[in-house]
Amino acid sequence: MAPGPPEASGGKSTEDLFSPVSVGRISEVIVEQMRMLIREGKLVPGDRLPSERSLCERFGVSRVTVREALRVLEASGLVEIRVGARGGAFVTSPSSERVGEGLAELLALAPMTGSDVTEARMVFELGILPLVVERATEEDIADLRSLVEQGMDALEDGSYTMDMSAAFHVRVASSTHNPAIEMLVQSFHGPLLMSLQQAQVAAPLMGARGAHEHYELVAAIEQRDLERARAIMTRHLQRTADRLAERANAEGSDAAPPEGSA
Repeated sequence: MAPGPPEASGGKSTEDLFSPVSVGRISEVIVEQMRMLIREGKLVPGDRLPSERSLCERFGVSRVTVREALRVLEASGLVEIRVGARGGAFVTSPSSERVGEGLAELLALAPMTGSDVTEARMVFELGILPLVVERATEEDIADLRSLVEQGMDALEDGSYTMDMSAAFHVRVASSTHNPAIEMLVQSFHGPLLMSLQQAQVAAPLMGARGAHEHYELVAAIEQRDLERARAIMTRHLQRTADRLAERANAEGSDAAPPEGSA
């Protein structure tokens, strides 16, 4: 007896979701059709796609075309190709790291600057503070304290980096316990780090004041003091904005940049 159609992890068949294509660059049309099915919720993470042979029949195209479409979907993080007896193409969802890589690449190619990123941070990071102050758990506060201590130790031995500052800000955002906010800030890690590194170019000694403000911010969060937390974060981000502005104004100048933080 011939094997039945492949089923999703939940037992449903995905065979009848696909229709023949015949216009444009065929593999791109297939990719868009699958993306639409994912957006509409007809394909969800964990669903197993039909075999290559079945997809060829459904779409009315060659196996080469199907494989090209699957490679594009895999590169986008929407499909995972597994090998072995239980292998095949499975629907997944793009990780925040992959999204962040895409944003960082876009930022490198698009006419956006570190100042643009910092302006966005002023809106976003100040906007989430009420949730952070309200929802931060003892575990969140302990994690934030640990990051602050690591930063202080790194300042002592001269190993402090902007990666440490970025990690602190990402952890603050995760204290909202809102998965959408967590995804946004994790995906924004690349641009965030880029803006901090640009500010560091303007102020090579930056770090000390920022690390101390991290300490003050954690104390304000623990005390549920929103106004104090907002004031600290505003001062903290404004300094980064000022350093980036100074960098832009001093390009080509031999003047020594001032010390700052982020």
